[in-house]
Amino acid sequence: MLVFGDSLSASYGMNEEDGWVTLLAERMQTENWPYQVINGSISGETTTGGLSRLPAILDAYEPDLVILELGGNDGLRGLPLDTLQQNLIRMIDLVETTGGKVLLTGIQIPPNYGPRYTVPFYQLYKEISEEQGLPLVPFLIEGIPQQAELMQNDGIHPKAEAQHMILDNVWPFLEPMLIYD
Repeated sequence: MLVFGDSLSASYGMNEEDGWVTLLAERMQTENWPYQVINGSISGETTTGGLSRLPAILDAYEPDLVILELGGNDGLRGLPLDTLQQNLIRMIDLVETTGGKVLLTGIQIPPNYGPRYTVPFYQLYKEISEEQGLPLVPFLIEGIPQQAELMQNDGIHPKAEAQHMILDNVWPFLEPMLIYD
C-alpha cells in the first residue's frame, strides 16, 4: 500500500513515527492485514510534482492500493483547478493501469481564498470520485482545524496529537478496500 501525498501525510513538523501513515502501518500489522505501507509523501508536493514522480514509485513498489492525498499545495498556490483535476485523473489512471486501486482523499483550503475558488476546489474531489468510481475521504483532516490546540502554529498542519484523528478519518473508507491474501 502506497500513501502518496504532501506534508499532511509526510509528518510535517513532527517525528515521522508520530504521523498518521506510521499509525496506519502499525494498525495494519496489529490487525494482521497483509500490507506493507510505503510512505511516498513529500512536503510541498503539488499534483504536477506527484504526477512526475508517480511512475517510478509504481515501478519500484507495485502497490495494490494507493491512498492519493494531493492537491492542497495546488490550492494554496491558487493554481488552476483544471490542472489539478487533470493531474489527479492522470495519476488515478496510472495506478489503475498497473492493477492498483485508489482511495482519493479530499482537502479544503483556508476560506481566505474566497468562495469562488474554495468551493469548486473542495467539490472537485467529489466530482473526480464520482466520475472515476472511486471511494473518497471527503476531508482528510475533518474535525481538526476547528480545534486550535490540535494545529501547528501555521494553522495548516495538524500536530502529532491529531494524527490518530486523521487515521480515523481515513479508516472507514480504506477498510472496505482491504483484502486478505
